Amino acid sequence: MKYKNEEMTEEELYKKLGELTKNKGEWEKSISEVASLLKSDSTKIQAKVLWLLGEMGLKFPEKIAEYVPQITVFLDNPDSLLRERALNALGRIGRADFELVKPYWKDLFLFAKDEAPNVRLNFIWASENIATSTPDIYSGYMDVFTELLSDPDDKVRMEAPEVFRVLGKRRLEFVVPYIELLKKISETDTNRVVRIHAKGAIKTTMGRG
Repeated sequence: MKYKNEEMTEEELYKKLGELTKNKGEWEKSISEVASLLKSDSTKIQAKVLWLLGEMGLKFPEKIAEYVPQITVFLDNPDSLLRERALNALGRIGRADFELVKPYWKDLFLFAKDEAPNVRLNFIWASENIATSTPDIYSGYMDVFTELLSDPDDKVRMEAPEVFRVLGKRRLEFVVPYIELLKKISETDTNRVVRIHAKGAIKTTMGRG
């Protein structure tokens, strides 16, 4: 199946990519062709491709390696959707093989303060993914996530405790200093999901203590 931008409308191409998303048996041999669509003039197509490359990278990290630099270019894009998707892709790829994203990892922390809530949210998701398989690198960076616990955006605050849960399961010493803060949030945050996630982080961490 070919995905040539010049031979399809945006909607037709998007539909084909959607079909490929469900057909994981075709992923490995489609990576280079999908990656070529990063040059598309359509933000919608670029966003879909970034997401798909992230999922492909989780499954076939060695096949995605050469395209990681192209993905990182989108971190500087003025469109927040493309910054969001680039972060998500790097998180998925980094979960499979941290060495592939290591040169860019520290730069990801800049997005904890991005003006767009969806970008801050995807910074958290990317961090959770990477921390799942490479937790030690987050030693000394926990204060970044602490600030996100009080983010003005509800969705960001809902996700922020999940980093503490992921790390609490693997490196409880990273999270123990923040248990009292998480406890306070679990009792006082105005958002019910935030309170639940904060309690989950505490339970995961202290359950290992």
